[in-house]
Amino acid sequence: MNRQLLFVLAEILLFLGGCSLAPKYTQPQAPIPEKWPQGEAYRNTRAIPGEPTAPELSRQEFFADKHLQKIIEMALDNNRDLRLAALNVERARAMYGVQRAELFPSINASGGGGKQRIPGNVMGFPESLTIERYEVNLGISSWEIDFFGRIRSLKDQALQEYLATDEARRSAQIALVSEVARAYLTLAADRENFKLARSTLETQQAAYDLVKRQYDVGVATELDLRRAQTQVDSARGDVARYTQITAQDQNALNLLAGSPVPEDLLPLNMSSVTPPNEISPGLSSETLLRRPDIVAAEHRLKGAYAFIGAARAAFFPRISLTTSFGTASDELSGLFSSGSSAWNFAPQIVMPIFDARTWAALRVSKADRKIILTQYEKAIQTAFREVADALAVQGTINQQVSAQRSLVNAVEETYRLSTKRYTNGIDSYLSVLDAQRSLFAAQQGLISLRLVRLANQVRLYAVLGGGGR
Repeated sequence: MNRQLLFVLAEILLFLGGCSLAPKYTQPQAPIPEKWPQGEAYRNTRAIPGEPTAPELSRQEFFADKHLQKIIEMALDNNRDLRLAALNVERARAMYGVQRAELFPSINASGGGGKQRIPGNVMGFPESLTIERYEVNLGISSWEIDFFGRIRSLKDQALQEYLATDEARRSAQIALVSEVARAYLTLAADRENFKLARSTLETQQAAYDLVKRQYDVGVATELDLRRAQTQVDSARGDVARYTQITAQDQNALNLLAGSPVPEDLLPLNMSSVTPPNEISPGLSSETLLRRPDIVAAEHRLKGAYAFIGAARAAFFPRISLTTSFGTASDELSGLFSSGSSAWNFAPQIVMPIFDARTWAALRVSKADRKIILTQYEKAIQTAFREVADALAVQGTINQQVSAQRSLVNAVEETYRLSTKRYTNGIDSYLSVLDAQRSLFAAQQGLISLRLVRLANQVRLYAVLGGGGR
């Protein structure tokens, strides 16, 4: 009996590497152009030989600002969203372990013993006796033999889900690094706007005082005085507004970092920020296939293929095996002992005849594969659009900044001349008022464009798949 059982187990092990009914996976063709967009907006975005691409450049190399590097490290250690992403990876790993364990038998062992005292003159013995009995059982309970790959397909699906979850964690890390940098740069820009608003208030207050003195001696009209006062009140409102905005920017940065950021790490203004290093988009759009979110989508697509294999295997018989080995011994007051052992081998075959749910499950698995394939292709197209948008900004932002800086210089000169004409009594205060408003708006626009230029460098680095190391 023992030899027969060993022979059966050997045959089972030979069949364990049996067939899989999952369709063969082939990587779908990327539904995007092979090359990056070309045209007037992209004239400065062509790949430069020797310039690193985003995946080749670590975040420590890309972000040159030392203070920003420290804040990013704080966020990677303390941010709760990233911590949840890491915990989801641990959960997916555990679920994969549970599914993989289904391939192996579950072995149980039990034992017992007892004593029984028998009075004299019973069972033919004149003296009292003690009977001792010991029993040991070892068995395999309901082990499904995976002839048709159902369990292996489910295990493969769980593995792909774990890998996808890990890539999602990497994607969340890239998004966090990018968002921390954006919040840091936004705080720098708004602090510069605050300084501009406060400087403008001081200038407007000085202009008001001048007009007030002229009004007191009858040189300026009350209309001029009221117009000067509106500028002071407007500047006071701007100072209060940017005081609020910078406080909110700092709160947002603290939330991303997971703890309050020390004041000495915060930027003073845009000029205090060391800009990130330049990167190349690479020669081909195929670099997007290495983005963590796209890799995660492909893992889920592979998992969908594996699940079809499990759904197909449900149409075939399921073979379960239950075996046990037991041994028992009896001792009678040391006079004699006896023992026995036995194997119990009980295979069970479940043959599906017709089950509407099985057919429905197969149709659902095939529909899921089409859905996930579409999601995978959409992820690639979205990534291409994100990179193209960032490249369009990169190709035009320097010209915008240059034009805005020239505009600021022109408006500054206009304001100087209009103030001089008003002081000399040649023109009304209305021209000074218009020049002041134009100058403040132009200076704000220049700060915004400088922020866009730096933030777009960060965004381009993120959408090209950098920032994960």
